[in-house]
Amino acid sequence: MSKRIAGPEIERLIQLLAKVPGLGPRSARRAALHLIKKKEQLLQPLAAAMGEAVDKVRVCSTCGNVDTSDPCMICTDPRRDAAMLIVVEDVADLWALERATAMNVRYHVLGGTLSPLDGIGPDQLNIRSLVDRIAGGEVREVILAVNATVEGQTTAHYITDQLSGLDVKITRLAHGVPVGGELDYLDEGTLAAALKSRTAF
Repeated sequence: MSKRIAGPEIERLIQLLAKVPGLGPRSARRAALHLIKKKEQLLQPLAAAMGEAVDKVRVCSTCGNVDTSDPCMICTDPRRDAAMLIVVEDVADLWALERATAMNVRYHVLGGTLSPLDGIGPDQLNIRSLVDRIAGGEVREVILAVNATVEGQTTAHYITDQLSGLDVKITRLAHGVPVGGELDYLDEGTLAAALKSRTAF
C-alpha cells in the first residue's frame, strides 16, 4: 500500500484525473500538481468551465451529439446538406470527421455497436430513431462510418437491413491503405480491403 503524500482533496483530484482516457496514475499526479501550481490561471477556470459544462451539456434528441443546445448546432445549421447523413458509432467519431472538414453534412450517433456478448442489442442503440429520420424522406444518402471491426460491420449490415425498404442510397467509408501508409507495415486484412476497394487512377 502506497503512502499518502497529500490531503484527501488532492488525492481525490488525482484519482479522478487518472480515470480520464490517456492519463494513468503517474500522469494524473503530474497533471494535478501542474493544476495546483497554476491555481488562478488554470485550476479555477477549469473548475468553473467543468461546472458550467455539467449544467449545460446535453445529448441532442435528433442526432445523439453532445452540445449545449438541443437540437445541437450541427442539426440546426441550415448550411449543412440535409440530404446526406453520416452514421457513426460514437460522438468521438463525429468530432473526428468534423475535424477532417471533408463534408458539410448531418450526422447520427448510434451510441455504440451491436455486441450480443456484451448484451448490446438494437434496442440499446439509436437505430430506431435513425430509421425514423430516414423514413421522413429528407435524407437521400446514408454513409455508414462505423469502425472496420466485427461489431462495426455487424451493425452496418443490421442497419442496411432495417433501411432496405426505404428510398435511400446506402454507402460506407472506403477501407484500405491510409494516406501516408506504407504497404510493408499494413496487415493482410487492410491490404485485402484496399485491393477490393481499388479505384481508377
